[in-house]
Order: sequence, then structure tokens, then C-alpha cells
Amino acid sequence: MTAVPPGTRVYAIGDVHGRLDLLMRLEAMIEADLARARPARTVAVYLGDYVDRGPESREVLDHLLDRPLPADETVHLLGNHEDAMCRFLVDRWVGESWMGFGGMETLKSYGAAPDPALPPEEWMAQAQDAFNRAVPERHLAFLEGLPLRHAEGDYLFVHAGIRPRIPLARQRRDDLLWIRHEFLDSEVDHGQVVVHGHSIAWEPEIRPNRIGIDTGAYVSGRLTALVLEGEKRRFLST
Repeated sequence: MTAVPPGTRVYAIGDVHGRLDLLMRLEAMIEADLARARPARTVAVYLGDYVDRGPESREVLDHLLDRPLPADETVHLLGNHEDAMCRFLVDRWVGESWMGFGGMETLKSYGAAPDPALPPEEWMAQAQDAFNRAVPERHLAFLEGLPLRHAEGDYLFVHAGIRPRIPLARQRRDDLLWIRHEFLDSEVDHGQVVVHGHSIAWEPEIRPNRIGIDTGAYVSGRLTALVLEGEKRRFLST
């Protein structure tokens, strides 16, 4: 049977996407769960995509930095949306695609969205400049230090998934952040059960080789955590 290390409870938290309200609600549920029975070791694993789409990206990052869960270990993984955000700070040409999948909401949360009446190239240049001025150094340090994966016992935690039949040491960064159908449709035994976000399903997806917990919080109002303890699995959801 698939299990986490003895004495360990893992809370894996799905894609937040700027919904501070849901994050605080889910974390309160986790704290209440811990208060009922605390194991020897508690690990919180956030699966990435803290920013974009929802209205409070900046506030979510402040919250993660200022009010950590009372876990023994906390792991924040990098998501493709944080990757795009960081790339825009140094590469203006990333902006057009980033704005198309949630970057505009992040700019607004930092107060860095220029006048919409500006010509497109001038708008993007001003947006990049304003964004560089608006993002605090501690946010940059946090984002630049996010790892791509984490393992606990028989489980591997990544943002998007892995490319089937490729050893973990040879996985491409872009696949860990962006992969979809090649991973989602695969029935290959990956050696560990992969816990991931990135691809929305209205209910958690449990497969023999993967568990998906992105329940579309920014649009559904449902932010989900997978709880692993020994061989047991359960879910908490807003």
C-alpha cells in the first residue's frame, strides 16, 4: 500500500490563485484538524499557483510569508503562474501571454496596471516598469527560492505532473510546471503516486498513479487539501 513515513501527516494544498479568503478558510480547517489530534510530524505542501486569476495575489504571498501554518515543515512549490510572473519582471515579451491567463489580476493586486487607453507596446513597457517597482524584495526572494518537487514516502508532490517513463532526475522543468495530457492520460506506474495541481477537476481526481487536487478555487470557490497519514487519504475543502 502507498504510505507516507510513520508518524507523519501531510497536508497538500491545491492551487490558490489569488483567493486569500479561501486560503484562510482552508488553513483554519487544517489548524482545527491538528488541534483534534496532532501527529509526531506535520508537513504542509503547497502545490504552487498562488498568484493570478483571483483578486488578491499580493495578499496571498504576504499571508504565506507572515502567517505560516503551525506545521513542523512547510514546503511551497513553484507553479507555472509564479514562473510567468517572475519572467515578466525581466522579459517584457512574456507579458502578452501572461495577461491572457491571469497576469492582469496580479498587476492590479500590486497596483501596477497602467492606463488601459495606452497603445499596447507602451502599456506593456509601463506595466513591466511599474511591476518591478511594486513587487517587494521579500516576495522576489520567496518566489526565486521555490522548489519544483517534494517527496514524502511513496508520494511525489509537483505542480503539474511528470513526463511518463522519464527518470525523475531527467524531468524537464517545463514539464513539472506545465505538462497536462501526456501525464493526465498516462496509466504508467511512476514509482511514486504523484500529487499535483495545475489541471482543474471539480472533484479531486484519484488514479492509481496520481492524485489531482486543483478544484478551480478562483472560479468554483472550492480550495482543496489532501491529507495523508500512514496509508490513509482524506480531503478537506472549502
